[in-house]
Amino acid sequence: MHSKDLKKPDGRNITLYSNRPIPEGITAPSPFAEPQHANPHLRWHPLRGEWVTYAAFRQNRTYQPPPQYNPLAPISDPEHPTEMPAGDYEIAVFDNRFPSLALESHDPPSVTVPTAPANGHCEVVVFTQTPEAALASLPLSRIELLLYTWGDRTERIGSHPNIHYVLPFENRGAEVGVTLHHPHGQIYSYPFVPAVPARMLAQEREYFLQHGTSLLCDMARDEAADGKRVLYQDEHAIAFVPACARYPYEVWVMPTAPCKDFAALSGPQRAGLARALKTVLLKFETLWNRPFPYLMAWYQAPTDGAEHPETQLHAQFYPPYRTKDRLKYLAGTELAAGMFAMDVLPETTAYELQQVEVSLDENREAR
Repeated sequence: MHSKDLKKPDGRNITLYSNRPIPEGITAPSPFAEPQHANPHLRWHPLRGEWVTYAAFRQNRTYQPPPQYNPLAPISDPEHPTEMPAGDYEIAVFDNRFPSLALESHDPPSVTVPTAPANGHCEVVVFTQTPEAALASLPLSRIELLLYTWGDRTERIGSHPNIHYVLPFENRGAEVGVTLHHPHGQIYSYPFVPAVPARMLAQEREYFLQHGTSLLCDMARDEAADGKRVLYQDEHAIAFVPACARYPYEVWVMPTAPCKDFAALSGPQRAGLARALKTVLLKFETLWNRPFPYLMAWYQAPTDGAEHPETQLHAQFYPPYRTKDRLKYLAGTELAAGMFAMDVLPETTAYELQQVEVSLDENREAR
């Protein structure tokens, strides 16, 4: 794996990643000449016991531009710079121009609830230089490189004393609010462990104290033994629709052996995880023979230096459709009470996905 750090004209950082050496002479462009001086802040929600971040300048961020003004395509005209340099590399990670969290945040306003600087970090991860591609269409070597990239970013950003949790994710499709359709994801690095992973970590910790084993590894073992909801399994990785799925086509992907974060993945684990991930993505794409929207979130250990034997690296997919032509909208019980209501059994959707045959030997980037 190879990487190269560059600086954009507006002061933001960009790192290029590739499976092959990256040539010298690549320069980093930016659509913006001056720094953003982003200053988001946090406000405490007393009833929910959690922070909310505020970044009013994000209202003016780029929104669904036409293809000729794609800011994530490699620069081709110096008069109209994009975020991406031209050159031979495979993945790029750069500081978000419109961050919800910023390490240099300061002087939060005084209001009727407690406030704090939003001292986190937001990055954009561009999976490919090809606008028409999708994560599902990328070769396994690229997906392995992406897993490595997420690990490198976790180590780099997670080493900052203000960062306590690093969350890579991808929103795909207009149905989940995507504003730029070039294949990309994001990494949010938080100054605290956010509410959702904090709750999962608490459950994992309690289980580990009682049983001495990983909750998620034991769940994966039981799913493998049952077999009804398994979509992919090899010696190192597994993908399945969990028996407790809250979304009709929800899927979890993880290593089968304990592994707390991306940086802890062995080479064989990374290869197995790439195959599991690509299998799920191709099944989604093939299910209805059209681009399949989803939110993919990767959960891992906090970046606090502790061992965290209770914690298991894993992805959760939340697709917004409940049938081919019907979206799942969150209802009153889900938004107001936090209790999800399912209209379809996980076994039913798992069977649908199991029947979708896919090949992992395709090495194409364009759709």
